[in-house]
Amino acid sequence: MPVIIALAKGKHALIRDQARRQKFCLLGASFGTDNLGVHALAEGSVRALLHRSPDGEIFFLDYAREPAAYQLSLADRVITIPLVNMRFSKKLYLPNNIVVLLTIAMVLKLIPFRWLRQKVIASNACLRQIEQADLCASIAGGDSFSDIYGLGRLLYVALPQILVLLLGKPLLLLPQTYGPFSSRLARRIARFIMARAQVLYSRDRAGIQEVRKLLGGNDQAGRLRFCHDVGFLVEPKAPSQMDLVGLSPGKTTGSALVGLNVSGLLAHGGYTGDNMFGLRGDYLDLIRHLIRFLIVEKETRVLLIPHVFSGPESVEGDAAVCEQLYESLKGSYPGRLGILRGRFNQNESKFAISQCDFFIGSRMHACIAALSQNVPAVTLAYSDKFIGVLAAIGVHSLVVDLRRLARDELLRRVEQALEARAEIQRILQERIPQVKASILESFSEIDLCTGNGSKAGSE
Repeated sequence: MPVIIALAKGKHALIRDQARRQKFCLLGASFGTDNLGVHALAEGSVRALLHRSPDGEIFFLDYAREPAAYQLSLADRVITIPLVNMRFSKKLYLPNNIVVLLTIAMVLKLIPFRWLRQKVIASNACLRQIEQADLCASIAGGDSFSDIYGLGRLLYVALPQILVLLLGKPLLLLPQTYGPFSSRLARRIARFIMARAQVLYSRDRAGIQEVRKLLGGNDQAGRLRFCHDVGFLVEPKAPSQMDLVGLSPGKTTGSALVGLNVSGLLAHGGYTGDNMFGLRGDYLDLIRHLIRFLIVEKETRVLLIPHVFSGPESVEGDAAVCEQLYESLKGSYPGRLGILRGRFNQNESKFAISQCDFFIGSRMHACIAALSQNVPAVTLAYSDKFIGVLAAIGVHSLVVDLRRLARDELLRRVEQALEARAEIQRILQERIPQVKASILESFSEIDLCTGNGSKAGSE
């Protein structure tokens, strides 16, 4: 540990070892995906951890074929964040295969000699990096600590957390959505991790109750706490070029510009292709009616903005679906319907969203990018995570649940928010600075050297 405890005549002095900086391992988010929501979680987590420990070092522990390194611009510097790569693969001969790593970690529990354990760890590059971490922090993609996307996704995010726990590392669960856990196995996996985590942050109040229920009400020493989504901390940055097709760039004195994020995942019916989230109506049909409603009846201009850049072969990508919509509808709405082309990072996308007067999105972090810049935004929700996050900032009325509302009611709710956007913006201008400050304050309450938290601010 990077501290030395000195005893002097009955007084304890805690002295930080200046020769070694704190080292943090971040699980469940990196900059190596096509999903800007995951990028936002990665940046927000890094910013929050470094606010608490400005001289700290951070590395990502995530699945990838090769190791990598990413750069992130902060206010006063550019930092490099290495990616320590694991493999989620059938190739069990790979030394960084998650199954191999878990097996070694369990065998280490049986070795009585510390020197021998250290020798085994030193022989594996991935384990060696984890061993050097003072704290491991997991965010599980924001909403993947659940079996809503299937048991395979839950295992994908849970196994690295189990690995660091087996290695004896303190685990911090960063602000995220917990549950639902529909199967008995999912509940057992979640209970194993949650019972051993040092501190658990939920980004919505319902998540706190979910965890308490799962743990039987056992919230030892205030481990369970609320904290807003770290995506609010992402900073916008103007891209070198914005390829905005069909509309003039920037705000104008004419009709309102509405940004519209369309989800490729929802357009394909989820991972199973059979409406796995239980939406009440056809998603793309709804989007077409929404575009017509905004342009024809409300006399706005609409800009299609993707937030996931997977290729057309993927069920997740937004860009391909946005292109298909634009090509099929541009003739019907010349000069009124546009698309943002190109590939942007989370900062550049956030800047593009800031140019809108109003925003509608099916990707939650696209909506957070809007709300965090005081742009009124309606979320087209497919899970309970939306209501929890937006209720926490006092704008739950901006959640339109696609699983429950018929098309006409959905359009009515969008119309109400569009007409009330000045009042919504006033509310956001008051609350967003408080949200950002509270995130940083929450992290300041934790002793990141040990993973232990003070009771201040606990639920």
